[in-house]
Amino acid sequence: MPGKRDDVISWDEFFMRVAIAAKLRSKDPNTQVGACIADTHHRILSVGYNGTPAGLDDDEFPWESTGDPLTDKHNYVIHAEANAILNYRGSLKDMAGATVYVTLFPCHECAKTLVQAGVGEVVYLDDKYHDTEDGVVSRSILDRCAISYRQVVVAE
Repeated sequence: MPGKRDDVISWDEFFMRVAIAAKLRSKDPNTQVGACIADTHHRILSVGYNGTPAGLDDDEFPWESTGDPLTDKHNYVIHAEANAILNYRGSLKDMAGATVYVTLFPCHECAKTLVQAGVGEVVYLDDKYHDTEDGVVSRSILDRCAISYRQVVVAE
């Protein structure tokens, strides 16, 4: 009888690939982000991607960054991490110590939301805003709240 396969992907790669798949649902032409929240037992709790709230018609949505608050996408899009938390239908206590796998390092607003939900670790793929003010603030929030974070490399 042959032995079991030992060339399986890691849990990090598995959950990050789920986040990568989720980002493919985003209609944002510039930045697509996906998130997958997994508990400590390697079960997926929820998935989300950046997009408009359910009540907004994204065919009429301003997908540009314009500087005008009424036509700037940044004022309308819900980030992937927040969507993953909002999509979860269980008790938020289930997120205590969970890991969020996200394709882009969280902004400071998402960092606060993840902390408040009880997430214990952030695993991210891309960190293109690392040196921005928002990236510094986000790291400060996570550090002050003892939320660990680390980058992984996964082929997209």
